[in-house]
Amino acid sequence: MTPTKQEAARHGLRLRDRPEFSRKSAPLTMASSSMVKDAVTEMAARNFGSVIIVDAENKVEGVVTERDILRRLVNEGRDPATTPLSDIMTANPRTARADDDMLEWLRMMSNERFRRLPVVDEDGRLVQVLTQGDFVSYTWPDLLSQASSLGRATVMRNFPLVLIGVGLLIYPLVLAAGIALF
Repeated sequence: MTPTKQEAARHGLRLRDRPEFSRKSAPLTMASSSMVKDAVTEMAARNFGSVIIVDAENKVEGVVTERDILRRLVNEGRDPATTPLSDIMTANPRTARADDDMLEWLRMMSNERFRRLPVVDEDGRLVQVLTQGDFVSYTWPDLLSQASSLGRATVMRNFPLVLIGVGLLIYPLVLAAGIALF
């Protein structure tokens, strides 16, 4: 069952609640008419794996990733100095809102095999880009905590059975120790 926005807000599961949301550097953005060579230069300088393609109002039009550059430029023998980003971008990527449920987006990103999630405001303007790596930093410690809690809950729910099991293990030892003393 997917949490509602109210439940997500109550449990801190919104995209905006990720520390990375406010701490990350501003996303690298460029116009679709920019050349791939310029994008690659900026991506390398900033150590970014993607550039978000935006219009004059900062609304998301597309995404160009390192994989797009390899598949749609290098593999096809195109010239990065004369190829516009619009020729190799993934147009109309999925976008999220800051109050969206984080775990739902993690599920969608995993199932649909995309790694970058542009987050936009109510007017559709780019605010931030979250990656699967940003989610993993949350989910791994959280999964360990949830597994520990589930384990404790399971033991407590079955506590009478656990006591019987421990008793059955201890009884032969006590019996053997008693026999050894006599």
